[in-house]
Amino acid sequence: MSVDVYLTFNGNCREAVEFYAEAFEEEKPKIMTFGDSPSDPNYPMPEEAKHLVMHTRLNINGSNVMFSDAFPGMEVNEGNNITLSLISKDEDKIKSYFNSLKEGGTVGMELQETFWSKCYGQVTDKFGIHWQVSLDSGEEAY
Repeated sequence: MSVDVYLTFNGNCREAVEFYAEAFEEEKPKIMTFGDSPSDPNYPMPEEAKHLVMHTRLNINGSNVMFSDAFPGMEVNEGNNITLSLISKDEDKIKSYFNSLKEGGTVGMELQETFWSKCYGQVTDKFGIHWQVSLDSGEEAY
């Protein structure tokens, strides 16, 4: 298990990840946009979000670096645009880590099943560090 970095951008994620892929001599990454996600009639996708990057990643010298654009309406500033991402195949560990990190912190998204993970959550710890925890289902992600 490793801790990976997650970088968030204000609409220029595609440009950034393509730059990094070239700079680090990596293959052009697969990119999932917000428009590629399953639609939910209760939460219609804003037109301006559809082309934005929801998720992509590069493996730079053995380290996973993940990227996305902020969803419209979410503010990104220097300091909150970097998230540590903890991915494990052990659901009990994911729950334990999440519960420990949220103590004195702020939960952004409670642990829940999503279309990409059976157990995913977001929390900012008491020191202001942003974390994503996710159960690895073993499927190849973007």
